[in-house]
Amino acid sequence: MKKYYSLIVFMAIAVSSRAQLPLNGKHYADSIRLTLNNPAPDSAKARSCFRLTDYFILSEDTVKARQYLQQGLKYSGSNRYLQSVFLVFQAGTLPGARPDSAIKTYLQADKELKKYNTPDALLIRAKGLHDYARLLQYKNDNLEAYVNILLNQALPLAQRAGDHGYTGKIYLDVAFAFKNLNNFKKAEVYLFKAIATLKNAPKDAQYLASAYHTLSENYSLSGRAAQAAAMLDSMRVLLTPYPDADAWLDYYAGEGMRLTIAGQFDQSLSVIDKGIALAQKLQQEYPEQRLLMQKFYALYNKKSFQQAKAVALDLSHRKPFMNIASNRSQLFYCLALTDEELKDKAGAYDWMKRYSALSDSISHSTLETKINSLEIKYQTAEKQKKITELEADRQKAKLTNWLLGTASITLLIITVFLIYYYRNSKKLAQQKELNHQQQLKEIEQQQQLKFTQAMLTGEEQERQRVARDLHDGLGGMLSGIKIKLSGQAKAAGHQELDGIILQLDHSVAELRRIARNMMPESLLRQGLETALRDLCESLMSEQTKIKFQAYDIRKDMPAVIQANIYRIVQELLSNAVRHAQASNIILQCSQNNDIFLITIEDNGIGFDVKTALDAEGIGFSNIKNRVDYMKGKMDIESAINEGTVINIELNAAG
Repeated sequence: MKKYYSLIVFMAIAVSSRAQLPLNGKHYADSIRLTLNNPAPDSAKARSCFRLTDYFILSEDTVKARQYLQQGLKYSGSNRYLQSVFLVFQAGTLPGARPDSAIKTYLQADKELKKYNTPDALLIRAKGLHDYARLLQYKNDNLEAYVNILLNQALPLAQRAGDHGYTGKIYLDVAFAFKNLNNFKKAEVYLFKAIATLKNAPKDAQYLASAYHTLSENYSLSGRAAQAAAMLDSMRVLLTPYPDADAWLDYYAGEGMRLTIAGQFDQSLSVIDKGIALAQKLQQEYPEQRLLMQKFYALYNKKSFQQAKAVALDLSHRKPFMNIASNRSQLFYCLALTDEELKDKAGAYDWMKRYSALSDSISHSTLETKINSLEIKYQTAEKQKKITELEADRQKAKLTNWLLGTASITLLIITVFLIYYYRNSKKLAQQKELNHQQQLKEIEQQQQLKFTQAMLTGEEQERQRVARDLHDGLGGMLSGIKIKLSGQAKAAGHQELDGIILQLDHSVAELRRIARNMMPESLLRQGLETALRDLCESLMSEQTKIKFQAYDIRKDMPAVIQANIYRIVQELLSNAVRHAQASNIILQCSQNNDIFLITIEDNGIGFDVKTALDAEGIGFSNIKNRVDYMKGKMDIESAINEGTVINIELNAAG
């Protein structure tokens, strides 16, 4: 059993901690949404939006996270403090492919928040530094820096803020780092601190559940099965009121490890399979993959080596598990041991070679980090030495400079006065010129807006007229001709007229399709939401799927506003289908009082944003004109072969 137990320890140290969602999940988000619909100051609504942003970041729904982030920024208005808070949550919404941008934003947020010394500001700084440390850990695989930032920067801020929940969470993450370093004794110290602190924070029960789970694994890996079972029992009692909480996935992982170490392999596999089923139900990819790893070493310890290898090979093709270098390392090592047990020497050698190469790379990275640290210390000492030498030289020259300076003071004062007078006069003239230019620019913008308004109004009126003439005039004439030809065909028995009549049928149908596209009947009769839904259905095909989501769209908006919104969405969908060649498109439209929000996300070929905005004929010019007319804003995120996300905020007031 010793060999198999060592294998479990090896694999356990590579597992990284997960973000903890509130145990009441969806109810937590719904309760915050309700506060946005109730009368409250804009500052309170901004904080609610930021809390929802954090919730959807943890839920991996970046579309909704960005939507609430932008609402929070709007409610923040000119409040400099809330604008600084916005930066912390903005960094959390940046894609994983842009860690440098996220790191820069976290540091900028901390610099801005240092100006405030309230408990709320201290807590937000603690959160920002915690998430910054986590990002550094994932980017550089540097646990030393991660623990240093948590203990020496984030933890003191959380303690000064008086927040037991976040203080306990930081203790928990420090303990997790020591457990990953196989330092179970040190991990246990911080886990006791975390549990003692979190028992005073009932609103943060998800952190307490995670602390119980982590301590149970710590006990299991230390060979204390009874204590591990007690911690899992405490965790189960805490989770029982929340049957769909994702924290159950941690419970199943911890119980599976405990049973495997105890040699109860069949019971362990049963528990792990329950966890995998729940992870699939909750659509939690990484927890499912973590449970598959647990399933591997339960099968390995059971000596079901062929089944264990099948699980490991399946896991070797899965992301995000294989995105982490330490996970890849442990899986290669496990496959080498499995092939060794299966007497496949060639396979074992190949996996061990891959494990060795990856381990050397990780070790080299760690060594390089330490060398850089020593180099920085050395350079700092050298700089200090040079500063001391320069200070001595400065003292010698001080007397001479003082004498020269005294003689120059009078001339300098006169010179400064003349320069000040000249610059002041010049600045006054420049300011007058800037004011004049600004007035001209505002007049030009007003004229441009009036021109755009007249152009769009005339365009919609002409669309309605042409659509009506096509449908009622030309459509009616073609229908009359068809009726007459049908009568003659029956009377005279001319079968050759049937083909002409069929062509007329197709012509009438195409004519009416064009008329509906120019001015949809559903928009005039049933409103914007129905018209948009019909538009999405008309553009869907076997190659393109469109998911449309509508929230609180009012039916009493002025017709011209509904028409403009419809044209914007029509152009966006057309670009995604025809130009982006997307196979999956998500369209979200929502309304909050007079603010109308449009978000469209596709998995198409993407494009260079600057080039697209400067180009003619791609449709962005028409979209921008309509957005400007409705006093709105448009944000585009796209890159070649990485899809596109477009967020538009419009003023829907009549």
